[in-house]
Formats: sequence, structure tokens, C-alpha cells
Amino acid sequence: MTSLLAGPIVITPAEFQAVSEFLHRHTGIRLSPGKESLVMGRLDRRLRALGLSSYTQYLRLLSAPQQTDELRLAIDQLTTNETFFFREPQHFEYLGRVIAPAHPAGRPLRLWSAASSSGEEAYTAAVVLSEAMPDGAWEIVGTDISSRMVAGARAGLYPITATERIPRPLLQKYFRRGRDEYHGLILVDRALRARTNFQHANLLDDLRRLGRFDVIMLRNVMIYFENATKAGLIDRVQHMLQPGGHLIVSLSETLNGIPSRLRAVQPSIYRLPEAAHG
Repeated sequence: MTSLLAGPIVITPAEFQAVSEFLHRHTGIRLSPGKESLVMGRLDRRLRALGLSSYTQYLRLLSAPQQTDELRLAIDQLTTNETFFFREPQHFEYLGRVIAPAHPAGRPLRLWSAASSSGEEAYTAAVVLSEAMPDGAWEIVGTDISSRMVAGARAGLYPITATERIPRPLLQKYFRRGRDEYHGLILVDRALRARTNFQHANLLDDLRRLGRFDVIMLRNVMIYFENATKAGLIDRVQHMLQPGGHLIVSLSETLNGIPSRLRAVQPSIYRLPEAAHG
């Protein structure tokens, strides 16, 4: 036991490769060489808690059918979750200025925040749609592979420091300052939380159960994927768009070289033709 407490449990090159293959198999993300410290920093505590002395033992444990909870926890620890309110604001400007006003009456505008992380993207979209469609019907679905992130997003609680990029009038209108034990936190308005549904989901799976969407925000996701994984994801996602619907990726991403029926309307924003589904 003393050796376990003396320092971090060192990952060998073979073990790092095995962890990378494990993560790729379950999420599509492949860890590049040089991420050994990241893996050790995120999994060392789990190995210690389970009384294990190597990553080989941990991977063996994760392969056991009865270890579904630990498997999900390992994925939670290894997946990167970085986001903030009004990230890449030109996308939200386009949502409020172009997409929302053109949405046909008679059915709700449905937006999917894929890989929604801790929920800031989904709640930003909720603020924008509430402003652009005050009397209209809309709903948002947020999904993430991390059950820990999904739970946090559902709560809608964030540190005050997370509000720096939120325009002050919108901050005052749609967020509530915490008191007593919630001092230093802000809470997303109840009405927005009621129209924003967060679910645990893996983008490698068939997610047609979520239904069709008018807008899919798939931002800062494909940068972690290989070309074959990107192509498969875009093929699945385009079938979940309503005809005329929009796919929005991050400004650092592109669909160039990926087969699809989507057409660019401006950098990082794509649209499915009206007749695409027949």
C-alpha cells in the first residue's frame, strides 16, 4: 500500500496505447501521444480508490460486464469538457437574426446541442430563442457522453465568473443570483430550464430516437475525431435535420472532404436543402 501512496501510478507506453484504444472504441476520441500526464491526472484517483496498482488492472476491470457504472465514470473522467456562455457569438447572432424569424408557424423550433457539456451552449441558445421568438414555440435538447456533465447542466447552476460574456440585460433577465449556500452562483431562469432537456447520449450511437431538429449545434466535437468517424457522424446527423434545417460546427471545423447533402451558407454554418428528405 505504501508504494501506491508514494506518487502517481505511472502509465506505461503500452498501457497508454490501450487506454487510447479504449476511449476511441467507446467515444470516437483518440488520445494523441503526449497526453500521458492527462490520463494519469484523471484516472490516478480511481485506481487508488479501487486498490489497483496499474492501468492494465483498471482496463481489465472496465471490461467486466458488471462494471457499467465504473465504465461510465472512466469515460466521464477522460472526456474533455470546455465551454462557456456565448462561445463563438456569431452563431447565436445567426440563430436569432436569420433562423428563428424564418421558422414556419405551426410547429416548435427544435434545437439540438450535441456534446452539450455543462450546458452553457444550450442555455445560450435558449436565451437567444426566447428573445427572438417571445411568443413562439421552441425546445432544446442537450446531449453529452458524460453523465456528470448532464447532471450539472440539468441543475443550471454556474459560478458568477461564468457570466462574463453574457450581455448584462440578458444576464439580469434570464439568470438569478444565488443566496446563502448558493452565494457566488447564478441559476438559469426556471422558464428556460423547463424548455431545455438534457440527456446522456453517445454520438457514436444511432440517436434517431431524439427526433428531427431544425438546428443542430455540433461544435468543437469533430476536432477530436478521425476522418472516418467524422464522416459517419455527419451522415447520421444530416438524417436528423428537418428539410431546410441548419448544422452549425465550430469556426475551427469544416465539412470539406466529408460527403453530405449539406450546403454551406457561411463559414461553419450549413443547411440541408428543402427537398433533401424527398
